[in-house]
Amino acid sequence: MSILIDGSTRVICQGITGSAGAFHTAGCLAYGSRMVGGVTPGKGGKSDSNGLPIFDTVAQAVSATGADATMIFVPPPGAADAILEAAAAGIRVIAAITEGVPVQDMIRTKAALRDFPETTLIGPNCPGVITPGRRVSGTGPDATFEGGCKIGIMPGYIHTHRADASSGRAVGIVSRSGTLTYEAVWQCSERGIGQSTCVGIGGDPIKGINFIELLERFHADPETDAIVMIGEIGGSDESDAARWIGEHATKPVISFIAGRTAPPGKRMGHAGAIIGGAADTAEAKIAALREAGAVVCESPADLGAAAAEALAVASR
Repeated sequence: MSILIDGSTRVICQGITGSAGAFHTAGCLAYGSRMVGGVTPGKGGKSDSNGLPIFDTVAQAVSATGADATMIFVPPPGAADAILEAAAAGIRVIAAITEGVPVQDMIRTKAALRDFPETTLIGPNCPGVITPGRRVSGTGPDATFEGGCKIGIMPGYIHTHRADASSGRAVGIVSRSGTLTYEAVWQCSERGIGQSTCVGIGGDPIKGINFIELLERFHADPETDAIVMIGEIGGSDESDAARWIGEHATKPVISFIAGRTAPPGKRMGHAGAIIGGAADTAEAKIAALREAGAVVCESPADLGAAAAEALAVASR
């Protein structure tokens, strides 16, 4: 099983005719995602380079294709409106890949999304979400897959379906960092550990789905055996997740917190990665997670080994 998306998910791309939208739409199609069209206002009625229909509005795309998910590559000034347009059209999963969306726009958007409780926003400023498919043929970047769904920019070929994993086990992965998501995926795949679903939630201070919501979903998924959670300095999401883990977790949680050497008050990479108080530091979050019973890695290079050990202990 999986969370959020699967092989039946029908996906559109908002901003499909831009260079990034076109490139990553082709990548999602190549992975095996059911890309059914795209949206660029003023270009409705045309087709993109992959032969996908282009619509002027998300509502038109949903009506014509039955799309229930979208990935957004709209430039920052229009990204928030693109999110709300998708929600209003009935899109169930929105992956906002766009980086640099104004914080004030996201404050307004986050509040407006309360009127759409069936819609899940991932991001913005994120790599997206993937539920791995079964490998059909090939290796490396030339491999082909079926039955999965990739929405975003992640390299699909490094991911492993549970049925293709030598261990027969799978972890769910959630991360604020796209690069560290790929690192965790690669290490797990190399150790014969599959992934149920991998979600990059993004590093902006105001964003959609958070750690706790995903921990709940992964715990409810019978084919997710453990969870890898990658956080960083800034904000309280990791500390809040630690409290949830301490009170509710029944599956192993393996974690890493980036930014241990970051100076207070200096933004490090992501817009939300800034230490504003004692609770925002890596040390405070690590202590909270360890107290809650999570396995916290000292280095991102240890994530795969820690996941393998946690799964081995849980199976005894």
